[in-house]
Amino acid sequence: MDVNPSGFADFGEFAPLTDGLGDQAFGDPGDPGNRPARLAVGVVGTGRVGPALGAALQLAGHTVVAASGVSATSRRRADALLPGVRIVTPPQVLAAADLVLLTVPDDALADLVAGLAATGAVRPGQLVVHTSGAHGVAVLEPATRAGALPLALHPAMTFTGTSVDLDRLAGCPFGVTAPEELRPVAEALVVEMGGEPEWVPEEVRPLYHTALAHGANHLVTLVAQAMDLLRTAGVAEPGRMLGPLLGAALDNSLRSGDAALTGPVARGDAGTVRRHLAQLSTVSPDIPAAYRAMARATAQRALANGTIDETSAAGLLDVLNEEKH
Repeated sequence: MDVNPSGFADFGEFAPLTDGLGDQAFGDPGDPGNRPARLAVGVVGTGRVGPALGAALQLAGHTVVAASGVSATSRRRADALLPGVRIVTPPQVLAAADLVLLTVPDDALADLVAGLAATGAVRPGQLVVHTSGAHGVAVLEPATRAGALPLALHPAMTFTGTSVDLDRLAGCPFGVTAPEELRPVAEALVVEMGGEPEWVPEEVRPLYHTALAHGANHLVTLVAQAMDLLRTAGVAEPGRMLGPLLGAALDNSLRSGDAALTGPVARGDAGTVRRHLAQLSTVSPDIPAAYRAMARATAQRALANGTIDETSAAGLLDVLNEEKH
């Protein structure tokens, strides 16, 4: 974790650099004439996301004035992407910034916000922005009660913590949740970072995040398992073999959905699936369960899509439900 909620009362000599946001109006976020006023930006949590977004805001003309990070790795990351920016405590970040990015793990966010608000670190008129996909703006309620302007801006992207991330932000969708009156502000900031805002209502924010995690995180596991199997089969560079196939499969599925299904399950080849399971049982203790679960889901979608008929689906499910001997 890159945030230490303890010691919030220690502001030291780090005085606020600004008094507020003024009366800058926000209009169409796509209109260069409606760019937000230049803001002093603070980053609380210098994991993989915070420094990249801070750097993107600097490229847009804002100034990152302070950041907080606990681990040596997070501090090195901040030095690389935000050179010259002071590393201070979270309350000192808030004291210096007009716009605060809270880029901490999902489960740490609520306690962080409550701690900052309880110590008076939050100022009226301050933009407080978190990047958690799992939360909307309700988690920022303690800061909102203190007069902050709450925004939830979640980049739907994986981050490396390096300068590569800045290129990936170009055209990156952001899940945006905010009070309706702050929607133009939120969307303008996303556009400034190079992203594309996608409005996500507060009540469906958990479902939104579930969808992204299911698709992206489980895809990594699936690909890693396939690479392990290819290595066991003697393929020296499994990534080179999988790359074109998986790239085409991803592109086809994004374009065509279930109509892109191919392979033995989509053909109803129960015998081939049985042989796959037999092979898996000899080389891996955990992949067979993942294969069965995904093949069941694939069979059900193929049946619903009309790719296979009920007889073929029943044959596949019989094989997938067979006990391992």
